[in-house]
Amino acid sequence: MGQLQLKDTHGKRSSSMSFALRWKHENLRLIILSAMISIAMTFMFLVLLYGTADKRVSVVVNGQENIVSTKQWVLQRLLDEQAITIGPNDKVSMPLNGGVKDGDRIVIDHAVPLQVKADGKVRTLYTTEKTVREAIDQANISVRNQDKVLPAMDTAVQPNMSVTVVRIDKHLSQNSYTVPFTVVKKEDPNLPQGKQKLMQVGKEGTVVKRYEKVFADGKMVSHTLVSKMTQATAINQVVAVGTKKEEPKVTVLSAKAPSVATMTKKGVTFKPKKVLKNVTLTAYSAGVESTGKSKGHPQYGITASGARVKEGRTIAVDPKVIPIGWWVYIEGIGFRRAEDTGGAIKGNKIDVYFDSEKYADRFGRKKGYTVYVLGPKKPESI
Repeated sequence: MGQLQLKDTHGKRSSSMSFALRWKHENLRLIILSAMISIAMTFMFLVLLYGTADKRVSVVVNGQENIVSTKQWVLQRLLDEQAITIGPNDKVSMPLNGGVKDGDRIVIDHAVPLQVKADGKVRTLYTTEKTVREAIDQANISVRNQDKVLPAMDTAVQPNMSVTVVRIDKHLSQNSYTVPFTVVKKEDPNLPQGKQKLMQVGKEGTVVKRYEKVFADGKMVSHTLVSKMTQATAINQVVAVGTKKEEPKVTVLSAKAPSVATMTKKGVTFKPKKVLKNVTLTAYSAGVESTGKSKGHPQYGITASGARVKEGRTIAVDPKVIPIGWWVYIEGIGFRRAEDTGGAIKGNKIDVYFDSEKYADRFGRKKGYTVYVLGPKKPESI
């Protein structure tokens, strides 16, 4: 009887413990699920409580700041609430799906369009940068020191602004130029007048000039002389000019020579004061080539005697040989009057006046003439 009692007691206890374990095992999932539901409900409550609470948020749009009051807790909803649109190129200081907290400061910069012209291409750039320099850097356009940007790099960006990058290139070139020598004439009293002698041969010089050419986008905009260097100096050509005067060859007729004392030429009989042998004749006109005076000059055509030149009458002489105002007879030429002088008319030289410059040029230099000096009166009156 005692053994049966012990056995029965053990069986009762085992049954009680198994039941508890089975209950715990069967209800564990329910306990966990209940805990999770409680946590979720608590979280949703907190979120609902947080979301419905008023928050003061600073919104800065393109530099203008406004304080707004909102119950929204996601940035995109706040922006929708404030009717603020965000474009693909705009810059926002926080993600659009980010949470909004009381006291947040949200900075929004709207991109503005720029028209950028560089390297022959034009494109539209949307930027939130503040200066032209920053916008160009954003577009990955390289700008060299010599390049020119319009407007200037530190200019503030404005909507629809046009920015131009001008490529500036500079090229140096070098050219050589010849410098003509100068002919220097020096008077030589030992050389007969009218004669010239080469004393030193002239030599051309050389000058090197360097130029800078500036091109803007491939087109030349300036061509500037930057340096000038004498590579070889020109050497003057020296010419000696004779100033020695020849004594005039004058033959004075003797009264004992009646065959020469009185002569008849072209039906006119005259008695010469003296006879000049081997006289050289040249010709001149009143124009610029002979006198240096044009027709508009007040002294045009006026001789040294004050008389106006006249073809068939006027000659230029050396007053030391033939007095001004005297008449002469030139073999082969005829009667002429000494009315003018000339710097090159010295000694036995006579310059015969002609109206035509071309004829005077063709006349040239003629030598070996005989000239009879008659006196101050016209031959017809002798």
